[in-house]
Amino acid sequence: NWIMFFLSILVVFGFGSSFFINAYKRATHLTANMDTLVALSTGTAFLFSAFNTFFPEYLAGKGIEPHVYFEAAAVIISFILLGRYLEEKAKSRASASIKKLMDLGVKNAKVIRDGREIEIPVDEVIIGDIILIHPGEKIPVDGKIIEGNSFIDESMLTGESIPVEKNIGDNVIGATINKTGSFKMTAERIGSETILSQIIRLVKEAQGSKAPIQKLADKIAGVFVPVVISIAIVSFIIWYLLGPSPQVTYTFVTLVTVLIIACPCALGLATPTAVMVGIGKAAEMGILIKDAQSLELTREINAVVLDKTGTVTKGKPFVTNCLWEDSSDKVEMMSVILSAELRSEHPLANAIVDYIKELGIKKVELSNFNSLTGKGVSVKYRGHTYLIGNEKFINENNIQVLPKLQNYAEKFHAEAKTIIYAARQDIVRVVFAITDPIKDTSKASIQQLQKMNIQVHMLTGDNFQTAKIIAEQAGIEHFKSEVLPHEKLDFIKDLQDDGLKVAMVGDGINDSPALARADIGIAMGTGTDVAIESAEITLIKGDLGKIVTAIDLSKKTVKTIKQNLFWAFFYNIIGIPIAAGILYPLNGFLLNPMIAGAAMAFSSVSVVLNSLRLKYKK
Repeated sequence: NWIMFFLSILVVFGFGSSFFINAYKRATHLTANMDTLVALSTGTAFLFSAFNTFFPEYLAGKGIEPHVYFEAAAVIISFILLGRYLEEKAKSRASASIKKLMDLGVKNAKVIRDGREIEIPVDEVIIGDIILIHPGEKIPVDGKIIEGNSFIDESMLTGESIPVEKNIGDNVIGATINKTGSFKMTAERIGSETILSQIIRLVKEAQGSKAPIQKLADKIAGVFVPVVISIAIVSFIIWYLLGPSPQVTYTFVTLVTVLIIACPCALGLATPTAVMVGIGKAAEMGILIKDAQSLELTREINAVVLDKTGTVTKGKPFVTNCLWEDSSDKVEMMSVILSAELRSEHPLANAIVDYIKELGIKKVELSNFNSLTGKGVSVKYRGHTYLIGNEKFINENNIQVLPKLQNYAEKFHAEAKTIIYAARQDIVRVVFAITDPIKDTSKASIQQLQKMNIQVHMLTGDNFQTAKIIAEQAGIEHFKSEVLPHEKLDFIKDLQDDGLKVAMVGDGINDSPALARADIGIAMGTGTDVAIESAEITLIKGDLGKIVTAIDLSKKTVKTIKQNLFWAFFYNIIGIPIAAGILYPLNGFLLNPMIAGAAMAFSSVSVVLNSLRLKYKK
């Protein structure tokens, strides 16, 4: 007994000191947790055994054999510490997605300074640096190609295995891999501003957030410890009053075993471990989920509202036709259009800018710039008023479209092309026909959503004919054309009033209010920063198929959380009565405290392992 006394001191109060320290701190604040149960049970076992070791004749004088439980206290502490070790190992695997993302980073960059190529730590790269990238190298920061071209492997961030062609003017993302040619790029985002850094930050924040379902578990865990202590005291009293001889031994064993077997830890781990794995898995698949609440609610989506440009379509429109009523003042007209559209982030404006720049036209200084979202812009130049916008904008301002251009516009409408009119004074001088084909994955993704009994709607500011043809190509039954930003908001409100859980999918600044209003806002990673900040979920590659993946992952994560909670409840509901001795009157079975300690450790580890199964589900 004396040998076990000294050895158990090392285990219980040495290796297990954190349990007693934490329990004391909790007690000073009149709260309790799992450490309280461990400290009470092992502390009681140690003190009872120490008393019998120091004063063995006391119980012997009462005809009771002075049992000691030093080995039980030591083994219990050992089992629980082993369980925590395995739990931490499992949780570190759950966080592997963060480590994997961090490992993508580049340590050095080759920059050109003072006409010389030098290699510097990536932390020393500054905005505006010219960086040289050779085949097979990782791109160190975000930026834009200024010389050369190549194919870039973006799979580690987007999940898309096919290399993407990049040319002068195209954006490149840090941590992606240059596959073929050499090129020069200018650094535009460095340090914490790079897409990779933002992804890591978002995933960390999301994995640390709480899902609504966890509130129930937290409430239960909050009252769990006091209830367990009460059950332990009641079992102690019942065994003392009604138990067989020697009562002291039985009362002590049941008290310690009840305190040990109870595990609020499994309840506490049920939700956060599944959330951590689920959000990490999403990040690996090119889906950024802002928080646990969004992950949980995504499974409830039964209506999806899609913006057209950049969401259903590729978002890289280009001018196919440019027709003039009178081209005598072509250069001046083009200069004004270029200067006005340079102020817009809309993809259609960008298409016109690209087209005019290829003609070698230069911009001019404008005055009285006025932009009407979803319609167009008006400016003044050399005393003339210019209007550039869609048909609705032209009609509202009573601008005349002569028959020649009107016929062309109708022809292009029938081909699903978007028409932008440019007028000087009261007459349209030129029309641009712009096309933006649908993404390769749009139709299949929309069909999958419809098979899941999810309503799919498309809203666009474009004309009816273009919207109709794009909707037919994508397999969308419900669509609305010539919709302004505030009308998108109203449309989502109407769906919500009908009891639907709505996801809004968009990529532009004009989509931001609707993204914020929807139950779940989903932004295309290829879109604007404002849209991404307004959304709960970001699809890095902008692939609509990832919406289906996100909904499926949400369902699997919540299912795993429910499995974890069921196991935690089931374990405690079954384990605590057995520990209290409910089987003893039937078959004489009384649970050993050491087995109770092992069972408690197993319950926590099993919850974490069940959550880890999410990593391997397809």
